[in-house]
Amino acid sequence: MNSPPFLSFTAPDIASTLSSMPDEDLDRLQFGVIEMDIDGRVLRYNAVESRYSGLTPERVAGRHFFREVAPCADNATVSGRLSLDGLDETTPYTFSLRMKPVPVTLRMLRPVGSQRMYLLVRWS
Repeated sequence: MNSPPFLSFTAPDIASTLSSMPDEDLDRLQFGVIEMDIDGRVLRYNAVESRYSGLTPERVAGRHFFREVAPCADNATVSGRLSLDGLDETTPYTFSLRMKPVPVTLRMLRPVGSQRMYLLVRWS
């Protein structure tokens, strides 16, 4: 099996690439990917995110990300921003649930009219 094409955290139009990417390729990326439906339920959770968070994809699949998986991100900066149609925003953030505070960079994506939203995590 071939490796996925190089995909950087800052790649333009990354959401369309992620939406068609097989799970195996998603797991080979160098940053965390959390794909959710527009209600916030986790659809896909890649290997990098699993490794850093300590949560398996099986444990988070189908759960509401902001209420059940990462309530530390249920605020105006993250969950509040992801509710915006057409969002593509990058911001520094600190995860603090179940771990010591860890600085990360988040890229929040909600393509116009999409039924999916993405939280990309570049771990420091």
